[in-house]
Amino acid sequence: MHLRIAKASVAAAVLAVALAGCSSSTSLISKRTQGYEISDAAMAQIRPGQSQQLVTLVLGSPQSTNTFGDQSAWYYVETKVEQTSFGLTMVKERTVLAIYFDKSKKVVDKAVYSLADGKVVTIESRRTQSFGEDRTFIDQILQSF
Repeated sequence: MHLRIAKASVAAAVLAVALAGCSSSTSLISKRTQGYEISDAAMAQIRPGQSQQLVTLVLGSPQSTNTFGDQSAWYYVETKVEQTSFGLTMVKERTVLAIYFDKSKKVVDKAVYSLADGKVVTIESRRTQSFGEDRTFIDQILQSF
């Protein structure tokens, strides 16, 4: 009987020490921003007619660019995520600032897209077979005879 009480006491002590390590200053979830931090003040500075150089001075280099015909676009992506101490990352908010330029490299328009504006794209999992990929080692040996 005393052995059971001793085991229970040790288990309770180990649990108490483990829980004491989890204080309020230690969080299991950390919040961080990936990509650019796009401020409202910086977005307000971008107006039609401005040059690409001025946009670069205000926002920095774009994360992605796109050119179609005479127009081009620069994209600045801000993603706010929460990451657990176990490595699980959850996207909480995404903002994409798109700045469109004309052929003379002047701002034509800007648009702000959120996570709700995005669309889920299914990734195709099928693969094209290559020679010898599906045969096992023994199949290859038997094939050579």
